[in-house]
Amino acid sequence: MPHEMSLITTIAASLALAALFGFSAAKLRLPPMLGYLFAGFVLGPATPGFDADLVLASQLAEIGIMLMMFGVGLHFSIEDLLDVKRVAIPGALVQITLSTTLGAIIGHHFGWPWLTAIVFGLSLSVAAAP
Repeated sequence: MPHEMSLITTIAASLALAALFGFSAAKLRLPPMLGYLFAGFVLGPATPGFDADLVLASQLAEIGIMLMMFGVGLHFSIEDLLDVKRVAIPGALVQITLSTTLGAIIGHHFGWPWLTAIVFGLSLSVAAAP
């Protein structure tokens, strides 16, 4: 049964280097995330040696982001959100207003009609939300 080794080698090398560099960073009292980032740099095309399949690595990175966001969603608590509502709601309103206004001004500066520029600003305000 023929199969492609690119997936297996990319996953194996990524996990092995992430574990090695993440553990090393933790031993140096640094966040393990720095080790994970360094592992990604070592596997990338900017360094000599093993180059992971970049298209496949990009797809795996997208899956990793989805899993991370799923994990964040598991720890989401309405009670915690309600505890900070006095800061979060005014902050969100200010952020939405500023992003929309600046996006609309920039869009209009590039020659877009005001309605198009406002939609662009609203899109920016949603994309920039924390």
